[in-house]
Amino acid sequence: MELQLRPCSNLVEKALLVGLFRNRREKFDHENSLEELKLLAFSAGAEVILQRLCELKEFHPATLIGRGKVDELALEVKELGINIVIFDEDLTPTQNRNLEEMFGCKVIDRTGLILDIFARRAQSREGKIQVELAQLKYLLPRLAGHGHELSRLGGGIGTRGPGETQLEMDQRRVRNKISLLTEDLVRLRAHREIHRRKREGVPIATVSIVGYTNAGKSTLMNRLTGAGVPVADQLFMTLDPTVRRLKLPSGREILLADTVGFVRKLPHQLIEAFYATFEEAGASDLLLHLIDVSRSGAAERISVVENVLRELRLDDRPLLRVFNKTDQNSIPRPEGVELVLGDQFISALQGDGLEALLEAVDEKLAESFQRVSFMIPHADGAVLSQLYSHSRVLERTDGREGVLLQAEVSEKYFNKFKKFRTLPR
Repeated sequence: MELQLRPCSNLVEKALLVGLFRNRREKFDHENSLEELKLLAFSAGAEVILQRLCELKEFHPATLIGRGKVDELALEVKELGINIVIFDEDLTPTQNRNLEEMFGCKVIDRTGLILDIFARRAQSREGKIQVELAQLKYLLPRLAGHGHELSRLGGGIGTRGPGETQLEMDQRRVRNKISLLTEDLVRLRAHREIHRRKREGVPIATVSIVGYTNAGKSTLMNRLTGAGVPVADQLFMTLDPTVRRLKLPSGREILLADTVGFVRKLPHQLIEAFYATFEEAGASDLLLHLIDVSRSGAAERISVVENVLRELRLDDRPLLRVFNKTDQNSIPRPEGVELVLGDQFISALQGDGLEALLEAVDEKLAESFQRVSFMIPHADGAVLSQLYSHSRVLERTDGREGVLLQAEVSEKYFNKFKKFRTLPR
């Protein structure tokens, strides 16, 4: 099923998208990447007037593509009233400037476009600081040597967000601002780390939903927890992490976390910029890799997510693959994907398959749990309550000295209760 493409802004910019491939074997992959760039452009509020996939026979340092191709595209830009050209490849600052002069309009690359979307969507103080920091690092080399004033671009895509009030800063002021923002982030992350350690003092497992952007992570989060995370057919709707409590069928409580979606060619500085959302995944006991089966290309999207998890050093975490949007596909098995034992099939929107998913989460978490006997004195009622909330109690015997429990407890939190351990009777 195709996404309903609607620009998300009343101020619509007319865009030309330019993709490049180096040989015929790459062409199909770059066609898919260009289609994704179209979704990104719509998410940023653009109307895509024209798409061009060009063969890059020779690399041109000054303009990336050859002068003849630039002239051909410039003619189309003028004839169609296009006011922004978006390249699916990263452009150097020099290429960016030269292409703007030759096209006579604003030119941005994929990284600049994604940064713009991030700037529109960040809500928390930390998220806004992260966006501004990433924008300024992206902007810095583009100020080199000529006093380039981004304000002449007239606003719109590529100039929005927390950094837009400082668009004419020189390199020294940009570096100073980067230094100040970095210090702010260090303080915020230290504060968040204190909260995380307090949270880890309570023995409760954390499960994070990861996946490609627009896979339905927020819909699943809302369906399971009623979190109220914004949902739309646009990319990168979720940037700030959301964490909610959820009770599993066994009675065990977990923390369920939503994370930012991954995408092809996700720039490293963006991964670094939104460290907070990945931090939740890094602290998780289990990852749910949500996969959209309603669109073709699932195998490639799975590969992208796995590569990013590897880059974040999260590929060693226990993981369940969850194939979503089965209500939109009569054949839920994705083409080119080898299924493995434990794969789940759901429709987060319709609620199909969620009971089986939660049972699978229960079972997967239980693999890291051990069966232990505890004697909890009557005076330690709070400990008894914690055990019931954050472990699976198998058997209870009330006695004069206290309560004898047989329970499955996570290895991660066993130390919290080990002083109450006793031999089974």
